[in-house]
Amino acid sequence: MVRMEAVPRKASGRDAARVAAVVVAPTLAAGVVVRRRSGMALAERYAVDRRAIGLLGELRRRYGPEPLRVQLAGRHFVLVLDPEDAIHVLDRTPDPYSPATREKRASLEQFQPHGLLISRGAERAARRALNETVLETGNQLHSLAPRLVRTVREEAGALLAATGGEQGELGWDDFARGWNRAVRRAVLGDAARDDTALTAMLSRLRAAANWSAAAPRRTGLRERFEQRLRAHVERAEPGSLASAMARAPAAPGTDPAGQVPHWLFAFEAGGIAAWRALALLATHTAKDTQVRNEVAVTDLTEPRLLPYTRACVLESVRLWPTTPFLLREAVRDTSWGDGTFPVGTEFLIYTPLFHRDDALPYSDRFMPEIWLDGTAQDTPGLFPFSAGPGACPGEDLVLFLSSTLLAALVERHTYLPDRPGRLRPDRPLPRTLDHFGLRFAVLPH
Repeated sequence: MVRMEAVPRKASGRDAARVAAVVVAPTLAAGVVVRRRSGMALAERYAVDRRAIGLLGELRRRYGPEPLRVQLAGRHFVLVLDPEDAIHVLDRTPDPYSPATREKRASLEQFQPHGLLISRGAERAARRALNETVLETGNQLHSLAPRLVRTVREEAGALLAATGGEQGELGWDDFARGWNRAVRRAVLGDAARDDTALTAMLSRLRAAANWSAAAPRRTGLRERFEQRLRAHVERAEPGSLASAMARAPAAPGTDPAGQVPHWLFAFEAGGIAAWRALALLATHTAKDTQVRNEVAVTDLTEPRLLPYTRACVLESVRLWPTTPFLLREAVRDTSWGDGTFPVGTEFLIYTPLFHRDDALPYSDRFMPEIWLDGTAQDTPGLFPFSAGPGACPGEDLVLFLSSTLLAALVERHTYLPDRPGRLRPDRPLPRTLDHFGLRFAVLPH
């Protein structure tokens, strides 16, 4: 239950500067909209998430668990330090706490100016309804599942064949190319499979979005990207999400095609989660055996739920959130205890603080079981896909595709990581993991 009996305190100038240097700056350097290879390598080397969690934990002990006001770059921010308070903010999306914050709009307008995530009011409601309809929010087995399963398995097979046959190696770049082919086919249809130019354009726009308002608008590039994307969307190839969207009712001004860039963007996070889950299974023999047992008794050519494999992907996101900052902006003056936060105040929820809380007995362990036995659902503060009315509408679809891919990869192959020591099950898992640096030897199972 959220505490409303006290006035939220304000951090000192020194502590605000520490938050900027230890929490905000390293996360921005690693890339918020698209990960930077050099930034992620440095983040792992210097254990930036462990340092950030440590600092926020220290501030929580000194100032108390109430939201802590900080001044950053002349703006009013509030650090949410208690999981119940985080739930309070997320449950009250979009009013009074909107996900369309100033910084988020400045970033995402680079490639999705009409996207749900930066919309407000009636436009947001209409776009949310369309996204939920097409992505089938709340349905773990999408109606397009038979086609999606076939697509993912075909791309998994092509990916493994490209590793070199009986024995080969698999790194992030090859994995990402295979995953992107599957995503383009799932979203836009088979004709988009080899449209690497579309993905490259989006990556360049996302790289500019990393700089938020500091980056110039890439108007020409965005127009070329949108023209190419809309040609795929308008084709509405049967069996694709584009075809489902063509059948879905949409209010005027919703801009259905304008929602697709975020789907392509968000699916990358699912790929990162599956890739890290593969690394965890490669180093945790007992968990790997449970996945393989689940796969062995399942007809993977048919759409099937894989609860334990799905839980492994969820656990990967708990351990290393693909969206470390959840931001909300007050759209009006809001009361909190005996105080008031003025309109425009931004609330910063740093998810690793709650996902890796030292009070959790499984904080630094790989424990997919918590997503199956009710533990995660009963633990406030675990929201790998956000929470409340602003939660990711594609959560179920992303988990279905990523767990289907993970199952296809382990079905007949074994993976030996080149640096297994950092993910050993007999010691705490690192709080930052550079997915670019993961590499495996691939052996037939």
